[in-house]
Amino acid sequence: MRSIWNGAISFGLVSIPIKLVNATENHSISFRQIHTEDGGRIRYRKVCETEDREVTSSEIGKAYEDADGTMIPITDEDLAALPLPTARTIEIVAFVPADRIDPLQMDTAYYLSANGVPAAKPYTLLREALKRSQKVAIAKFALRGRERLGMLRVVDDVIAMHGLLWPDEIRAPESVAPDASVTVRDKELDLADALMDTLGEVDLAELHDDYREAVEELIAAKASGEAAPSAPAASKSGGKVIDLMSALENSVRQARGARGEDAGSDGAEVKPLRKGAARKTAASSSKPASGKKTPAKSAAGSKKTATKKTSEAAAPKKPSPRKRASA
Repeated sequence: MRSIWNGAISFGLVSIPIKLVNATENHSISFRQIHTEDGGRIRYRKVCETEDREVTSSEIGKAYEDADGTMIPITDEDLAALPLPTARTIEIVAFVPADRIDPLQMDTAYYLSANGVPAAKPYTLLREALKRSQKVAIAKFALRGRERLGMLRVVDDVIAMHGLLWPDEIRAPESVAPDASVTVRDKELDLADALMDTLGEVDLAELHDDYREAVEELIAAKASGEAAPSAPAASKSGGKVIDLMSALENSVRQARGARGEDAGSDGAEVKPLRKGAARKTAASSSKPASGKKTPAKSAAGSKKTATKKTSEAAAPKKPSPRKRASA
């Protein structure tokens, strides 16, 4: 890997010559801008506003624009002469537990490589000290015209450094949380926990960029003159979530089904909670089943019923209209 910066780690009075290399790489597919009518490339040219002509890279410098629009030229020599100890040094200022670092501060990652044979011994010393202490080193360094904050940690047998944003570069999460007052029930939390447990963990090495693969297939199809792959049909289930409990229950079932598990395999079967189910159950329990007699009422009611039946038995029965018609 090609180094992008050469310097040294300042560890107290110990100086460790190192090379800085990028620890990550971008695999995104890049596109060019073209003229849609004829496919010609669209290019950007750097033009001097004063002379109204295109200039080469060797003629371009940097400047700071003042509030009134005045340009103050700044050269690389000016920046290199700044009275900063971090100009060519990664200066370790503290050692802290890793959980003290807010992930929001994490930025670009680099590998630090020992620069030369004499650097191997102090490099290994710092690496093993970081391993044994189970801490990370906080450092300051200068790169690309600005001083930065960094965190050194051990990855396998290499010291890695993560660029950190300065604390004042992290925005406060104001007006981001929901304004409405929302109450979450224990049953909803239980289902959310069940969904988290069912999804479980994942080996990050198995994850890949589906979008990039789809774009590569599209490019390959167009290059060979074939038809572009069509988008899959939209899922009918995707829509507005009305019942949160039902959505959580269905999510748990789908996750367990994807893992080849039964919905009630852990002894805690998820049963659907339909709206008004309890009300219907209570109402149905009060009605008699078909073909069964109504249970006896109170004693007074029973006495009145018995008297009514006796009087009805004494009176002659009238034939029903259906019987008269048949006769």
